Amino acid sequence: MDAAATRVREGGGDDVLYPPSAVRPWWPFSGAVPGSRRALRQDAVFAAHLAGLAVVLALLVKDGRTPDALGWTLLLCGHVPLVWRRSRPMPALLATMAFVGPYHAVGYTHAAATHAGMVALYSVAVSGRPRRTLLTGLHLIAVMFVVNACVDRDPAVEVVRITGWIVAVLIFGTYVRVHRQYISSVVERAERAERTREEEARRRVAEERLRVARDLHDLLAHSITLVGVQTSVAAHVLAADPERLDRAAIAGALDDIADTCRAARGELRATLEVLRSGTESGDAPDENRGPLPGIDGIGDLAGAARTAGAEVDLAMAEVAAVPPVVGAAAYRIVQEALTNAVRHGGPGLAVRVAIGERDGALRLSVTDDGTGPAAPPAARAAPGFGIIGMRERARSVGGTLEAGPRDGRGFEVVAELPLGARESAPAERAAER
Repeated sequence: MDAAATRVREGGGDDVLYPPSAVRPWWPFSGAVPGSRRALRQDAVFAAHLAGLAVVLALLVKDGRTPDALGWTLLLCGHVPLVWRRSRPMPALLATMAFVGPYHAVGYTHAAATHAGMVALYSVAVSGRPRRTLLTGLHLIAVMFVVNACVDRDPAVEVVRITGWIVAVLIFGTYVRVHRQYISSVVERAERAERTREEEARRRVAEERLRVARDLHDLLAHSITLVGVQTSVAAHVLAADPERLDRAAIAGALDDIADTCRAARGELRATLEVLRSGTESGDAPDENRGPLPGIDGIGDLAGAARTAGAEVDLAMAEVAAVPPVVGAAAYRIVQEALTNAVRHGGPGLAVRVAIGERDGALRLSVTDDGTGPAAPPAARAAPGFGIIGMRERARSVGGTLEAGPRDGRGFEVVAELPLGARESAPAERAAER
């Protein structure tokens, strides 16, 4: 709650906390904080204008005695408490009635002092609880009845007339108070909803950045690793026997490099198109741009790994109704696992990729023997962005992933992805392309 809030103690002992706000003015002509210098200055000007109006009415209206020195004193002093009508509404009302009551009892011009009491009564009704407003009205009507009984006028007619004005002012003040509370709650809900939308937007941006970073890591790491291996093959052929070049082997290695670069360029362009379409148009990415990578593309990953010099044994069981998000996650996990195997496994690497269904989940494993010297178990066990990315992809569809060195030699990645994973939002699915 705002530290500048003003707490006003009501006559019944209740405390009401009024939070000041520039967009929720409490009074018809001002949004100043009750008790502040600005509020006191404004109410002093307002009370002075009401006092001037009272003087004019006392001189022009003839519904009672023309005020004498005592009458003018009571009339003008009855307007002074209105200066504190916002910060101390109940004391202001009591002080006003202390002057206005005798003024009416003596029989001076009644119209001149009526509006001062009504303004003080309205201030109490608009700032307090309904119980206090009701009790104040009942007491005021009782006092008014006693005052009218003391003057030479028809008590019944006056009680009905003045009671109607008192009830009308109390109802109007209560309505204004309830309306302001409603407006305040609406504004508060709107502000809270705006904060929630901003937090949700920041969360989505963070998730999208993480997703794009994951995609670029998988794509570039896989492509660069294959290009590096294929370039090493071409360099080895050139250095092995410069006088008897195996032009076919060199041409094959260069063709593999070109194919790898072409495929990487296509995937990179699809990823950037998703980002560009979401940034420029603000609409959801076009879902017809191309299919999500799925388990059907794992054979191509195995072929690329074989081109890089690894012996890949692919065992894929028949799996029905694989959700696109699960298939995309499986594709990226296998891609990263094969990339790590080719990078760290060394020459003569043997990799086994097994995919099947078990207990309503897609189970996949990528196991290599790590026969090369570039694959010491301690180094292979070090965490990196690749393993973190694989775990994040598994968690994104409600699955689990375990990765670590095998007993003896090699490395193993095992993931279980539930086939009942719900569909992601269109933007999330398109970002996986």
